[in-house]
Amino acid sequence: MRKISQILHIGIDDTDSRKEMCTTFLAFKIVDYLKKEKVQFLDYPYLIRFNPNIPWKTRGNGAIAIKIKTFNPGKIKKQIINFVKKYSRPQDGANPGLVFYEAEKIPKHFKEFSELALWRLIRRKSATEFVSKNHLECFYMGNGQGLVGAIGTIGYTFDDHTFELISYRKKTQFGKKREISVQSVRNMQEKTFPETFNSYDEEKGKILIAPHGADPVLYGIRGENANSVIYGASLVKTKEKLDGYMVFKSNQGTGAHLKNKFMNSDLKPYTSGTIIGQISKKPVVIRGAHTTFFITKDGHKVRCAIYEPTGLSKIASKLIVGDLVRVGGGIRKASKNHQRILNVEFLEILRLEKNLKLVNPLCHKCHKRMKSKGRNQGFECIRCGDKSSRKKIQYIPRNLEKRLYLPVLSAHRHLTRPMQRVGKKNKQTQFNDTLKWFQVF
Repeated sequence: MRKISQILHIGIDDTDSRKEMCTTFLAFKIVDYLKKEKVQFLDYPYLIRFNPNIPWKTRGNGAIAIKIKTFNPGKIKKQIINFVKKYSRPQDGANPGLVFYEAEKIPKHFKEFSELALWRLIRRKSATEFVSKNHLECFYMGNGQGLVGAIGTIGYTFDDHTFELISYRKKTQFGKKREISVQSVRNMQEKTFPETFNSYDEEKGKILIAPHGADPVLYGIRGENANSVIYGASLVKTKEKLDGYMVFKSNQGTGAHLKNKFMNSDLKPYTSGTIIGQISKKPVVIRGAHTTFFITKDGHKVRCAIYEPTGLSKIASKLIVGDLVRVGGGIRKASKNHQRILNVEFLEILRLEKNLKLVNPLCHKCHKRMKSKGRNQGFECIRCGDKSSRKKIQYIPRNLEKRLYLPVLSAHRHLTRPMQRVGKKNKQTQFNDTLKWFQVF
């Protein structure tokens, strides 16, 4: 009997520890195996970043999905489980989750689960119940927290996307200093911007493409399409011989975790979203040059914090009572010493209140401030004797603009939408398997 090819969705998360390894590297190894098995790839591998405000997330809170067509799904699944066992680090705190789903279309409830995982805290119990209810094939190690991302990445629906080419080091280089030409990264950004983004921070003089840990990644180039990241990578110079690279379709740089609009009822710890409100108390600059302030929405006060490394603290310190702002970020859980707070990732000023103060009137003849003659007795110029009955209103320049303020590039998170992507959306990209989206050297 002739075999019928099956569509297989593979979702993987939480295989890396904070010390080493990387879920994308596991995906690189799996794709290398799948290429040798002659499967048909139906799209680029997905790299999906979920809620970055989860306290027990992996380094980037990124999950992987691979969508293929194969004549032998059983064999593929067994081998992928072996890969997860080999390239995971549960002894260092990883909690790998692997989910398989065989069907052409992804059901609505997968997508709903994925949308919630972008901005809410999803407990592993919810993931195991989802697996059981939908009779899914899965594998996990540790406490199974990785099942959340594995389900979520299979159900992810792009309303905007970007790409990232990630290059991998040879095993002999793991843990060693990364030798990347800074000038080549600057040149690459100049030649490819805005088709690539967040590669080099001109203000800080710092490259942004390389991680700092002992993981297998040498660098990652983020951009608007597969061609731009492949070309960008070709311009980066390094002394290292690479193990290979792979291009991912991703939600990085889309701000997807901040699509949720906070209601007073869902300002719960670890949630992400945006809120519009009025400044209700003068901002306070605290130790470390961080700024805290309160905004009020529908009679409820929300305490916000902007941290100095973002470069937004000075902007926030200039806000005054009555200013209307939109802020986005994540809710930090209250502790013994600190109340619940919204850690701000961006600030948009929608309306600026006039900053007024009452001052002694100016003498029109002498152009000097008059002196008070006493309570309710008016004012008098001590030079010419000219008089005035009341103080005058003085408008103080705000030195702020009604616009969107983003952190400096080096303080961007994976999901932060950079300024050049504001208002931009990539909705459809045709998968081009003839492109060199995967290479082993």
